[in-house]
Amino acid sequence: MKKKIVIANWKMNYDLHETTFFIRNFLKIIFERKINHNKKIIISPSFPFLYISNQILQGTSLRISAQNVHHMDKGSYTGEVSASMLKSIGISKVILGHSERRGFFFEKNDVLLKKIKISLKYGLKIIFCIGETETERKKDQQFDIIKNQLEKTVFHCSPDEIKLFCIAYEPIWAIGTGKNATYKQAQTMHEFIRYLFLKKYGEYISNQIYILYGGSITDLNAKYFFLQKDIDGGLVGNSSLKMEKFLKIIKS
Repeated sequence: MKKKIVIANWKMNYDLHETTFFIRNFLKIIFERKINHNKKIIISPSFPFLYISNQILQGTSLRISAQNVHHMDKGSYTGEVSASMLKSIGISKVILGHSERRGFFFEKNDVLLKKIKISLKYGLKIIFCIGETETERKKDQQFDIIKNQLEKTVFHCSPDEIKLFCIAYEPIWAIGTGKNATYKQAQTMHEFIRYLFLKKYGEYISNQIYILYGGSITDLNAKYFFLQKDIDGGLVGNSSLKMEKFLKIIKS
């Protein structure tokens, strides 16, 4: 049985003190309560705190992920961070394609494909986000949108490269809004995504690929999402900033 994955996406929250205080205390609590068994826990702090966060977690089963990476190897890109920089400080995972990157920073599929390729070049594991808007769902376009997002990006990769991927389905209308996809809606989409991987890469990869749900996951609803057949864990936003809530999500 695959371990469930729970990822804390802290976005642009927590300064140095808050980040290190949370991680040190979180680490102490999960080992004291023995609640990290059979789970993979990943924390994604802001760029300035990746190195120290990674140092704190050395020798533990917890892992650190970056929230983004630039699509070029190096150059005159003020304020950006490259894959080689992440690799040089021991970071092995990165979140790509988050709807906030797509929306606020206008990242399109062609740029995301370049980010995928540069991340793979440096051996970074990729948490790749896909999802539809509320308007697209109301028009019953959600399956076409998801298929297109995968075909224009992830499906350009070889079977060996796919082993470095984890997919996160996040309906855009449910991110930070308090709205949720129903458990049935989430399972139906996850089943569809797994079917797309089956058609493209075969049964083994389809079964092995992690598909996570994200979209206003809380300590109250996480259990029901994680019970769904094709949901392998969650990408958690706001609720991961509150330690007790995040711990309850992990336990669920």
